[in-house]
Amino acid sequence: MTSPARAVVDKMFEAFLAKDLETAQSTVTEDTLWVHNGSQKMPALRFVGKSGTEKFFSTAFNTIVFDYFRPLTFIEQGDTIAVLGEESFTPEGQPKVTNRWVQVYTIRDGLIAQMDEYATSASAEDYIVID
Repeated sequence: MTSPARAVVDKMFEAFLAKDLETAQSTVTEDTLWVHNGSQKMPALRFVGKSGTEKFFSTAFNTIVFDYFRPLTFIEQGDTIAVLGEESFTPEGQPKVTNRWVQVYTIRDGLIAQMDEYATSASAEDYIVID
């Protein structure tokens, strides 16, 4: 059985993939805070409140072409859901970005109160290998 915390994150991911702004916005609190901590190819950004997430979702839906967006592993502890995933997309007028990420969702009163994303856009070839 899916927990209520996991269910709201699943609902948001489904809305995100369907480019359904109204449903995506229905999953967040009025004072929600989404923090993208940046990567080698992406800036660090904060989206504050429902107006911030509306800008996030609208931008993603209208200016980004996704090759894939894959939430892969979910780790739950009470009202906190950590999701490990990967994505590849092309922002309008920009080069393609491929990321591996961890997103940590904090749920309050059945809605997403905060999302913190930690990502890397480093490719396998970028890593220094130590044997």
